Amino acid sequence: MTLSIRSLGPVCAALAAAIMVTFIPLSGWAAPVDLNKLLEQTRDTRQTEAKANLAREKRFMSERDKQASLLADIRKQLGAERNRGVELSTEFDGNEEALTELQVELDGRSGNLGEMFGVVRQVANDFSSVIRGSIITAQYPDREAFIVGLSETRLLPSIGDLERFWFELQREMTETGNVVRYDTQVLTPAGTPTAAEVIRVGPFSAVTDGQYLQYLPSQKQLAIMARQPGGHFQDAAKALEEAREGYVKTVVDPTRGVLLSIYAQRPTFLERIHRGEAVGYVIIAVGLIGAVLALYQFGYLTMVRAKVKRQLKTIDTPMQDNPLGRVLASFKGDARQLEEDAEVAELRLSEAVLKETPKLERFQPFLRLAVAAGPLLGLIGTVMGMIITFQSITESGSSDPKLMANGISAAMIATLLGLGIAVPLLFANAWLASLSRAVTQILDEQCTGLLAERLEGQHHA
Repeated sequence: MTLSIRSLGPVCAALAAAIMVTFIPLSGWAAPVDLNKLLEQTRDTRQTEAKANLAREKRFMSERDKQASLLADIRKQLGAERNRGVELSTEFDGNEEALTELQVELDGRSGNLGEMFGVVRQVANDFSSVIRGSIITAQYPDREAFIVGLSETRLLPSIGDLERFWFELQREMTETGNVVRYDTQVLTPAGTPTAAEVIRVGPFSAVTDGQYLQYLPSQKQLAIMARQPGGHFQDAAKALEEAREGYVKTVVDPTRGVLLSIYAQRPTFLERIHRGEAVGYVIIAVGLIGAVLALYQFGYLTMVRAKVKRQLKTIDTPMQDNPLGRVLASFKGDARQLEEDAEVAELRLSEAVLKETPKLERFQPFLRLAVAAGPLLGLIGTVMGMIITFQSITESGSSDPKLMANGISAAMIATLLGLGIAVPLLFANAWLASLSRAVTQILDEQCTGLLAERLEGQHHA
């Protein structure tokens, strides 16, 4: 290769000189004035090119040697890796055979233990469904992962696993009959965790600060129920919280919170009244007016009866603070003409009694009206509620039983309110009527007796 380049050197130099001569005027290079300078210039150019070629050859040879060395190293590594792969493959096959022999030996030694482990997994699976929704898990949250893992594993459980499984079963049975007080984190209805003292009654219910708690399996944490059951339920929760020894009456939900949450969704008395719409408020207003009037009249009649009884003890000295005294004071007949004017005297006494009767029987017509109007107003509210219910069914296009039950329940509230005011007002009206009749009867008896006594005395005289 070097000889070929040197043999072509003069030719290349001549061509280069010709080209240089041709293009020198364009590049601004001064042309040689004679051939000696041209020959010298050509020789210098050939020497420069020879040095450059020699440098490139050395660099190429150096790079070729490096590539050859690297190739040799890589081939050596490849051979070593292939040998190592063969060794690993042989070792893997040997391990597979050893594992097969060990598995056969394990199966042979386990014998009936495999069936026992299957029963353990089945029991663990059933137990995991129990503790997943148990309130006790809120106190011991780490047990759920262990029980679920034991029920899902395909490996033989160890002695330690079996012992802990037995312990968890025993702890669940023991805690079922215990009332425990402990500190933990609970969630408020807004979702904020807060520290609280929890009183747990077995797996049935848990309370804190007079409020009932529900267990959230997804978060493994207790949360305060957003809607609390009212009435004696909260009183029982407070009594349980204040108790330190002995026995106390409390709420136990055998469904582990389901019935308690359903009961908490029941509407309160005010919510039921609100469901009765405008008719319900009209019925309540009528009932309240009737109740106030009945109570006022009852107080008046009670006071009048007491004064009449006091007047009966002093019948000869009429007093103006009671109906009997005013009736007796109105009797002004002349004793000498009483026998001839007996009819006039009787009419005068009847007039006095009639003047006292309206006060004794006042408000009773309104009470009778309220008794009759209450059920009718309730029927109006029921009809309006049924119309709204059927309209909702028509708009939704579905006969959802919950939608119908909710609407019918709201419609029946008006009927309940109507009957609720009619029945008490009916008894109140009957009671007031009996009280007023008793006073009126005393007035009639005393007037008739007084008139008869005067006539009999005049006759004997």
